[in-house]
Amino acid sequence: MHDSRETKSPAAFVTGYPVRHSRSPIIHGYWLKIFGIDGSYSAKEVAPDDFADFIQAQKDGRSDYVGGNVTIPHKESAYALADRPDELAKELGAANTLWLEEGRLCATNTDGYGFTANLDARAPGWDSSGARAVIAGAGGASRAVIQSVRDRGFSEVHVVNRTEARARELADRFGSRVHGHAWDALPEVLSGASLFVNTTSLGMDGGEAPDIDFGKMADGAVVTDIVYIPLETPLLKQARQQGLKTVDGLGMLLHQAVPGFEKWFGRRPEVTDELRNLVIADMEAHA
Repeated sequence: MHDSRETKSPAAFVTGYPVRHSRSPIIHGYWLKIFGIDGSYSAKEVAPDDFADFIQAQKDGRSDYVGGNVTIPHKESAYALADRPDELAKELGAANTLWLEEGRLCATNTDGYGFTANLDARAPGWDSSGARAVIAGAGGASRAVIQSVRDRGFSEVHVVNRTEARARELADRFGSRVHGHAWDALPEVLSGASLFVNTTSLGMDGGEAPDIDFGKMADGAVVTDIVYIPLETPLLKQARQQGLKTVDGLGMLLHQAVPGFEKWFGRRPEVTDELRNLVIADMEAHA
């Protein structure tokens, strides 16, 4: 079968259901322009019932795409349908980045990379103590964070969640350094911790968030939130007012896009203040 991807300008996608809220086209469009690459990146809404056929079209040449990003609710399906998922995707059971290699559909998950690269950029040394990290939430969004924090060498990773069984399930999944707790254990495990990560929807879009005493964390501790609307969530505001270093979640979105762009378009882009401000301007325009 003739593969039209060999002659056309490279095209990549982001797919989800819904996907209209995605800011990935802004990010990749900016980089394409910066590099002067004759390529495209667009949002493609695909319903769950149609996703398997969409993926099959990538494999057999019925699609013009060289690869793309996958977001909610397709990440688990993307992993399951890929020909060559890497070790990160295998442990997570989810993929967010797809690309073709020798006619095979490869998959990885760059969420953890985006998370750690954001902290590396905005809070250098966040992992230097290698001591205790506390992660709030045991949903799908927490998995890549748990994995990446563990892989950075933290000796203890404590997951707290309203449903204790889900926290313990993740602890079992990610090994002996990860521990699961009910939400009421938060004050105890936060004492002496050098990193706190919120992966829950607490405070998203201006919603309510519980009061948390960050004062017992270690000197130089960092508090971060993977939510980025609003940029300063209620939890980040609390931590800042208590004198802690805080990092918002927008950089995770920006940095997780880097490996995919390099796979599809052959150049490794940089996350710059100009790009960050471009996305913030779009967020404010649609607030």
